[in-house]
Amino acid sequence: MQDETNDAIAALHDMLDRAASIVALTGAGISTESGVPDFRSPGSPWMVNKPIPFEAFVQSREARIEAWRRKFAMDDHYAGAAPNRGHRALARLVAEGRSPAVITQNIDGLHQASGVPDEQVIELHGNGTYATCLACGWRHELAAIRPAFEATGEPPECVMCTGPVKSATISFGQAMPQDKMSRAQQLALESELFLVVGSSLVVYPAATLPIIAKKQGAELIIVNREPTELDEIADLVVRAEIGAVLGRLAE
Repeated sequence: MQDETNDAIAALHDMLDRAASIVALTGAGISTESGVPDFRSPGSPWMVNKPIPFEAFVQSREARIEAWRRKFAMDDHYAGAAPNRGHRALARLVAEGRSPAVITQNIDGLHQASGVPDEQVIELHGNGTYATCLACGWRHELAAIRPAFEATGEPPECVMCTGPVKSATISFGQAMPQDKMSRAQQLALESELFLVVGSSLVVYPAATLPIIAKKQGAELIIVNREPTELDEIADLVVRAEIGAVLGRLAE
């Protein structure tokens, strides 16, 4: 089994070396090495602090209070998380001009922290490192929100328009950012090699991106510890720890 894994890793690097246009889609699995918990592992703290659905957040003050309590509880679980070998490997591809952007389902901001410019990170599910007003879109920093929330127990309101302020993530029931999804689809269409890293590929529409790329003739590589529903259409599947697989690129 180890020989098969080593052969698959060698094949992956050969394919990466040959490709001039590489687009990566990342999921929770790329950040677990950094200490960020994923959603589906047994005992995941996300099961205790499940995100509040968008409709409830908008309609209920009590739901907003609970949403912010859970938000800060989860932040504490991975406080101090730093980019790992997987993040650095993809950042290197971007820096070399071989990858136009990284598409991510993650909300942790670790791709930006690894050196990928913000405009080259397409966050399909938003970003949990800051907040925005749902009414006017004004950005709010968590460093100002948390002390006030913990002191008063009141959900934050926008300093510009008094609208409700929410973590800048996409909650269940909230509309996906169509501009970012459209950009991701275009990158998938144009990619020579589409690299899935740490995604279970069960959340749509993000899971359609590898299919789009494959139909346009791109090579498809899936790196994930567990099988995915798209393994059968991939040119290469590597089931191993992401840091070990991509570590050579990160150095």
